[in-house]
Amino acid sequence: MKRIMDILDLNRSTYYDRMGGNKVENQAKRGRPCPGYSMHKEGHKISDEQIEEYLMEYHQDDNIGALGYKKWTSLLRDQFGLIINKKKVYRMCEELGILKERKTQLPKHPRKLAKNRVVTGPNQLWQVDIKYGNIADSNKFVFLCCAIDVYDRKIVGAYRGPTCRAKDIKMMLTKALIRQKVHFKEGEFENKLIIRTDNGPQFVSELFGDFCQHQKIYHERIPNKTPNMNAYIESFHSQVQRECFNRHSFTFYDEAYYYIDHYIDFYNNTRPHGSLGNYSPKKYLQLTLDGSIPIREISL
Repeated sequence: MKRIMDILDLNRSTYYDRMGGNKVENQAKRGRPCPGYSMHKEGHKISDEQIEEYLMEYHQDDNIGALGYKKWTSLLRDQFGLIINKKKVYRMCEELGILKERKTQLPKHPRKLAKNRVVTGPNQLWQVDIKYGNIADSNKFVFLCCAIDVYDRKIVGAYRGPTCRAKDIKMMLTKALIRQKVHFKEGEFENKLIIRTDNGPQFVSELFGDFCQHQKIYHERIPNKTPNMNAYIESFHSQVQRECFNRHSFTFYDEAYYYIDHYIDFYNNTRPHGSLGNYSPKKYLQLTLDGSIPIREISL
């Protein structure tokens, strides 16, 4: 190496300095990676996606929304038992675009509050929500987003994956609309499908709003702290927790997907449903359509 540098008339310090500079450029960024969760005071993990949903609810609240990320940090600790610092909350608020200091524009798709409705048949009102479970012995989560038809309690669409973003829910609902043969013509308003959600970041996003507008779907969101207005999907997710998640320890994603898919198929086609006269959602709809069971009105 010394002989080559002598031939090139290259100073040794210049050579090694440049070699060291290249190494610095190619080094990976240092710092602790984001784990994707925060710990609860009782020792279990709360995913960042769930924390984002809490923050969006704060942002939408008429009173809490004006407080800012520091006060929200205190509320997360007090109301949800989270072990979390204000730096992480600031970062998450910045990613969600809800920092109080930032000048925000009016939303492209204004919020429509859910109201009392009467449902008399399928494909009139779907409730959509997200839940998550753990992959055993890891810091990973499996997310489940389902759409339930309020009339016959059928799960018309389900997404499961390692993350759950607006684009994933959009694709799930697109497939559900095709399977259910739901389509509306321009100018039809009375028979428009209603999708009811909470105020999670996926549902508040511009992408989801654009999707509902394009599909001519009426999207309404429940007020903060009123899960009873989304009671049907909340009830289903409680059943999934008891009858699927609690009975199986998911060690990898494909195993979780297998049990989730199997349970939803069982729920739709076989499992007796108490509020449907102990018929499955599939059987109940068949009996309704052929006149064996009278059409009922569901007020919610």
